[in-house]
Amino acid sequence: MEYILIFIAAVFVNNVVLAQFLGICPFLGVSKKVSTAAGMGGAVTFVLTIATLVTFLIQKYILDAFDLRYMQTIAFILVIASLVQLMEIVLKKVSPSLYQALGVFLPLITTNCCVLGVAILVIQKDYNLLQSVVYAVSTAIGFALALVIFAGIREQLEMTHIPKALKGTPIALITAGLLAMAFMGFSGIV
Repeated sequence: MEYILIFIAAVFVNNVVLAQFLGICPFLGVSKKVSTAAGMGGAVTFVLTIATLVTFLIQKYILDAFDLRYMQTIAFILVIASLVQLMEIVLKKVSPSLYQALGVFLPLITTNCCVLGVAILVIQKDYNLLQSVVYAVSTAIGFALALVIFAGIREQLEMTHIPKALKGTPIALITAGLLAMAFMGFSGIV
């Protein structure tokens, strides 16, 4: 039951983008097409899960063991950057079209505060390894869900008449705010 609560809270109630405001840059930048948003969601899911697993182990067995907690941020950034580079190489070989579609946003996963934020949050919440992985996967699913929903809404907005002053970023920000308010409806669940 504990893991189900972690899942529901991470995906809906405390959505990393809509409630905690982490990962806003890719949320706004890659959300113009659903296919690109789904690809970015998958890439972030992979990197977030593996990064959280590796950083948890580094924190518990190296940083805590040798009293090097002050090195946490630097160590975590190095792990995340390495994983993103690995992901970029794999995507370039396996799916060149997705690699092209993600463009500059793929290397920007390295600086996606969502990935670093979740790695630090699992340490702050004092989760064990399994709870950390469940939280990371759930948070990544929540990120991908918000990204795909937002991309779908933005695709629909392209086909509607919007006043000239609201076209582009203004309507995107209004839509993101409305989506965040919609997700606030889940706050009574957990």
